[in-house]
Amino acid sequence: MPRERRKPMAEINVVPYIDVMLVLLIIFMITAPMLMQGVEVELPDAASEPVENQEDEPLIVSVKADGTYYINLGGTPEQPEQLAVIKDKVGKILKAKPKTPVLVWGDEKVPYGTVVVLMSELQQAGAKNVGLVTENP
Repeated sequence: MPRERRKPMAEINVVPYIDVMLVLLIIFMITAPMLMQGVEVELPDAASEPVENQEDEPLIVSVKADGTYYINLGGTPEQPEQLAVIKDKVGKILKAKPKTPVLVWGDEKVPYGTVVVLMSELQQAGAKNVGLVTENP
């Protein structure tokens, strides 16, 4: 009675998958900083620590030197919005995703009162913590 020869189990070569994963990792590392975009403003210089909680994509509200407000939600980010419209949009987003970080990009030439009014409106919309974005000197 001849012995039956067993066929070896098929093996998956994972090396190409590792290569693809590393390429994707590099692509995400390069594009991630580009995702955080807002309106071009001259941020003030200040020594500060980076924000730790970056699980959710931040919601960025910008204030240009002339006092116009912008929000980085789809469509055209360069289109100015009324403060009431921004408050309404932020409120809706925070109801759906309450842990979304809210950041303010205020031009260094904007009067302090304008930024304070914006932060107050954002807090009334439901943002518990509002961060101010600065440039590291």
